[in-house]
Amino acid sequence: MTCPGVTTYKAVKVSGARSGDLVAIYVIGGLGHLAFQYAGITGASVAAVDLLDSKQNLAKSLGAEHTFNSANCDPAEEIQRLGGADVAIVLAVSPRAAESAFKSLRRGGRLVFVALPKDNYVQLPIFETVLQGISVIGSIVGSRSDLSETFHLHAEGRTKVFRQTRKLEEVNDSFEQIETGKVDARLVFDMR
Repeated sequence: MTCPGVTTYKAVKVSGARSGDLVAIYVIGGLGHLAFQYAGITGASVAAVDLLDSKQNLAKSLGAEHTFNSANCDPAEEIQRLGGADVAIVLAVSPRAAESAFKSLRRGGRLVFVALPKDNYVQLPIFETVLQGISVIGSIVGSRSDLSETFHLHAEGRTKVFRQTRKLEEVNDSFEQIETGKVDARLVFDMR
């Protein structure tokens, strides 16, 4: 909860998501499955976007109304068919995912960047940003107050951390499994 929990809680908080909004979470995984739950707590309808069917299944187990596999469809186009997202939270390091998130927004939508792309750049169209009144927001971690709120929600049973436990000697294999998408959410190492 102290890193992915508070980071995604803060992203949802600064997004201004509220009841009746459509929030698109770009990448369901270690951070995304928590962002998904926090967005749901606001009363928003949540759409999950990911490349992997296993992540789509995770989102469905969390109550996703809409899931989009970006390997099989254009998620921005599909989200626009729903009326467009009020909020898109980008947890993917891929500039392509961030650009898709932008395209998924409706007029007045809010794009929240959390992930940091390797090359440090994403291309966004200025005309559409201005003419559609799109807000671009950066969000990193959170305050002590945000962390306290995160712990409180978890203690109330309103969130669940999906995790797998591994032995410390499995750490190198675990990196490979994370990089190839074979881990649905979080890995926790047993130090005993």
